[in-house]
Amino acid sequence: MLPSADALAASRLSLSVDGPVATITLNAPDRRNSQVPSMWHSLAAIGAALDDEIRVVVLRGAGSCFSAGLDLGLLSPEGVPGEEHMLGLMNAADQTIIDTIDGYQQGFTWLTDPRFISIAEVHGYAIGAGFQLALACDLRVVAEDAWFCMKEPALGLVPDLAGTKPLVDLVGYSRALEICATARQVSAPEAADLGIATAVVPVAELQATTDDLVQALLANNAGAVRETTALLQSARVEDLDTQRLAERTAQARRFRALAAGG
Repeated sequence: MLPSADALAASRLSLSVDGPVATITLNAPDRRNSQVPSMWHSLAAIGAALDDEIRVVVLRGAGSCFSAGLDLGLLSPEGVPGEEHMLGLMNAADQTIIDTIDGYQQGFTWLTDPRFISIAEVHGYAIGAGFQLALACDLRVVAEDAWFCMKEPALGLVPDLAGTKPLVDLVGYSRALEICATARQVSAPEAADLGIATAVVPVAELQATTDDLVQALLANNAGAVRETTALLQSARVEDLDTQRLAERTAQARRFRALAAGG
């Protein structure tokens, strides 16, 4: 079951579902859509509850930016009311830390489910956890004013929200290391050059470009798109013979589905 609107609002999110498209909005513009544990748990709950009718998931940020990253109040002695206390977690046993962060990561990893294609619509800042949330998506439509930054090393931390693998997959080890170890900002044009951005467009055209991409993704056979998505994901890790077998096996399923009218 999808989280209630009130529960989502409490975790700085909103959700709308329009036929095969689910749109998740990071909805704390007064805090630049900074992220907290309840947001990650709610994202994971959304992912677990979406049914097979959903073919595209869009993530966007309300207000001036996509997400300025971790709410730094979590690292203060006072913490953030209603949220898990990060300073307390820092003093926990190693296994407790590892298990807790695994729960946080579930809010990101579901976005690679091949049942649907996920799109991050990025404007303004995508910093730290915001950058990792954009990287968790399959595609990124980026406004010209966007800036990406893996800020964690500047805070004495590491990127731990499942962002390191997609970054290396996209830009390679050497460039990923340089981006993370320097914690520098990556502009929208550079993001396009590096392959992080699927498209870079004027701010005024951002939503329309995303909408056009959604319609293009919906135009083709759902089963074929899902099988192709899974194949492209496996191609990043499998050897040629294993991948060829996966292609043949997927095509056999498509033949059966088409013969049955699907």
